[in-house]
This record gives sequence, C-alpha cells and structure tokens, in this order.
Amino acid sequence: MRAYYFETDIDIGSSGVRNFSFAEVRGLTGLGAADLDALVFNDSQTLGATALRQAVADRFADGRAERVIVTHGSTDANFLIMNALLSPGDEVVVLDPCYQQLFGVAESLGCTLVRWPLRYENGFAPDLSDARRLIGERTRMVVVNFPHNPTGATLSEAEQDELLRIVEDAGAWLVWDDAFGELTYGAPPLPPPGRKSDRAISMGTLSKAYGLPGLRVGWCIASEDILERFIRIRDYTMLHLSPLVELVARRVIENGDAFLAIRLEEARRNLGLVADWIEQNAGRVDWAPPRGGVSAFVRFPGLPDVESFCHRLAREERVLLVPGSCFLHPQHARLGFGCASDELAEGLMRLSRTLG
Repeated sequence: MRAYYFETDIDIGSSGVRNFSFAEVRGLTGLGAADLDALVFNDSQTLGATALRQAVADRFADGRAERVIVTHGSTDANFLIMNALLSPGDEVVVLDPCYQQLFGVAESLGCTLVRWPLRYENGFAPDLSDARRLIGERTRMVVVNFPHNPTGATLSEAEQDELLRIVEDAGAWLVWDDAFGELTYGAPPLPPPGRKSDRAISMGTLSKAYGLPGLRVGWCIASEDILERFIRIRDYTMLHLSPLVELVARRVIENGDAFLAIRLEEARRNLGLVADWIEQNAGRVDWAPPRGGVSAFVRFPGLPDVESFCHRLAREERVLLVPGSCFLHPQHARLGFGCASDELAEGLMRLSRTLG
C-alpha cells in the first residue's frame, strides 16, 4: 500500500468505499460558510467534543455519551485499548487472516498471539467451536472485526451472543472492530456488542463505510472506567482532535443514513460485477462471496507467486491489488470493490489481461 497507493491509477485493493468530496459532504449535511466562519480554533476536549460524542452515542451507544471517546481514526482507538488493557505476556486471540494493526500493537507490547483461523474451505465463516477451544482462563483479550477485513465474513446475531458468552466466561475483553458494521448484504447489521456486555469494547471509524478516511475520525465505546485509563495515555500522545474535524464529523454522523445509502447501493452493484468476473474467470480465480464490507479475499490457484503478480499488475497496468501475503495467506489477494463501478470494471479487465 505504501509503495503503490498513490502510484497507481486504479485501486481495487483498498477496503473502504469510494471517498466523498467536501462539496458532497456539504451537500449531504447542509454544512455552510456560516458554520465554518463561527468556528474558533480552540483546543478540544480529551474525550472529544461533547456534541460529537453525543452524535456517536445516539447512533451507536443508546445515547450514552459518557461511554464514548472520539479518536484519531480507529487506529488510535486500537492503540489506546491495547496499551491500556494489555501487559507483556498476556494472551490475545486474533482472527487469521487479520488486518495487521489489530494484532500488531498487541504483538509489539510483548503479548502472546493465539490465532483463530477463518478457513477458505468453510467460506471463511467463523467456527465458534474453535473459539471455545482457543479462549480460556489465560485469555486476556479477543479481537475481532465483523464484517471481516479482508474476507467479508461475519457472524449471525446468535453467534455474536455465543461469542460474548465465551469471552465473559473466560473473564476476557472482547474488542469489536465495527468499521464495516453497517455495510452488510442479505442480513441487517449486528448490534454493537457493548449494548449486551460490559466486557465488550467496540470501535468505529468514518474511514471505511463512510468514505472519509482523510478526515481521520474514529471512536471507541467502553465503560467509563476504561475511558479513564485511555485519558492517561491520550494526554501524552494525541491530546485531542481538531475542532474543525469534529464539526464535520458530527454533521456526517448526524446524517449518516444519507452517506451510507449512497455507498451501500454502489457496493451492492459492484459486488455483482465481481461475482460475474469470478464466474467468467472460473479456474483461474475463486472466492468465498463476502457477506459484508467491500473486499473479497480471492484465491489464485494457478499462480505460483501472487505477491510478484501484484507487483507486476501495479507496475505494468497501474492497478492496485493487495497480495494475501500481507495477511499471511500468500495464495490469496484482497480485492476491494468499493470504488466507482466504471473504475472497478476497468481494473478487473486489466487484471484479467495480466492473468493471461
């Protein structure tokens, strides 16, 4: 991503929806010049501006703003969670494959990682019998992201409830990355687990489903005593967000349905394009169709070196596709379908041409 994100013309490797412009944001939120002119560039509050915390709480936390901290993207939330709650030697259960930041911080703290496998032959569906086997008295934290990046797999609500029981019985923390929680196909979004258990900590972001990664706004929902631990770290790192960013973020969240409706419609259309492309390239590419998010973890059974192929695709066709080696699964690649439909179609055509 660092090498090719800005050096390619077509992005079919990223995991988020198509980004919105500021003009589109203003149109969807009614944010005008008077709102911006009234802004004073004061310091903000450690937990985030009161109005923004309330907007997050109203949408995701039953209106309980005292359980919300606003963060510099969900990466900041993840950093705070793990630095506040983990110590060297703690056992942390993580999904496999997994978005690297979700386990990298724990690993850097000296924690022991236990990998919960999502198997291609099962459509990457999480197997809760694995969870029962892996989560026990030594487990300090279980980290999941459903819908999942990179596979698009998810749980049913009954499975979510069972996972919560397993984690509670172990006395562990469930860290729930909800970045793609509102982007689902065929089933309604899962409820935030913090509504059901005090052992659950959830985090979200405007980067993935809302198409605003450059705004760098996320949040974490947890009990007040955990947020108090976060403050002790936040005061020596990020301090707070910009009041300008907080103003825009609040208006986006207050109008969240409008943003989601546009990109979810596009995502459903694009998922159909990918499904058709997979069928047309049967034997060269296969997949487990995602149930949420805007990425699929496709497999290339005939390619001896998928990573080298992705380098060649970027250099020769200027198309970004993320190799599965980034997720420790070298036979796969993350194919993102959150971009504009015409861009996706062109990217898939160039991908077919490179496959030969």
